[in-house]
Amino acid sequence: MTSTDLSELQQKLRYEFKNLDFLAESLRHSSFVNENLDLDIQDNERLEFLGDAVLNLVVGHMLMVRYPDLKEGDMSKMRANLVNESQLASIAQEMNLGSYLQLGKGEIQTKGWEKPSILANTFEAVIAAIYLDGGFDAAFKIIDVHFSILLESIVMSTVNHDFKSQVQEIIQMRQQKMPVYTVVHENGPDHEKTFRVRLNAGDIQTEGEGKSKKAAEQNAAKKCLKLLKSNG
Repeated sequence: MTSTDLSELQQKLRYEFKNLDFLAESLRHSSFVNENLDLDIQDNERLEFLGDAVLNLVVGHMLMVRYPDLKEGDMSKMRANLVNESQLASIAQEMNLGSYLQLGKGEIQTKGWEKPSILANTFEAVIAAIYLDGGFDAAFKIIDVHFSILLESIVMSTVNHDFKSQVQEIIQMRQQKMPVYTVVHENGPDHEKTFRVRLNAGDIQTEGEGKSKKAAEQNAAKKCLKLLKSNG
């Protein structure tokens, strides 16, 4: 693996390592190490262990701070949905992490770079590498970038906060015009956009913000729902 390869990956991660050895180790599968015992190198399994703990801590922190009204049971479900193998493998695929892996011949023959379990474990190892290289704040920033939008969508589905549907049901019952959602502002770079959406429902107008259009719409609908209920 060349330093150029690692430079490309660092750009995708949006993090520049001070010690590239951490990153190199995070990409080294046990099958590769077992076939190269003479190289005196370590596989990524210890980093995977640490990365799992860092991910759980950071995602738990994000849930606590952003959603102070959520109960412990709901937060546990959401964290489990966010850091499961499928979600982690999906994030790894987005950054083409498999192409940077060092695999043994057997894993190469069976396309190990495409296996969800290997991709998820490698992503955890990469998170640990960032944590060891740059500390908690660096790891937090990277996880926040990759999980914010996903977190918002899972929160909405897990706790059944489908405020848009509830608003529509009330308006239909009152035989009023259907609500209209309009994006009024977008801010930030493509990977960290914030949206503001305006909701018009009869005499009521509310605005909501979120990391995605759907999240902003739900936020606006939540405010509208409160007004609709208070107005009887």
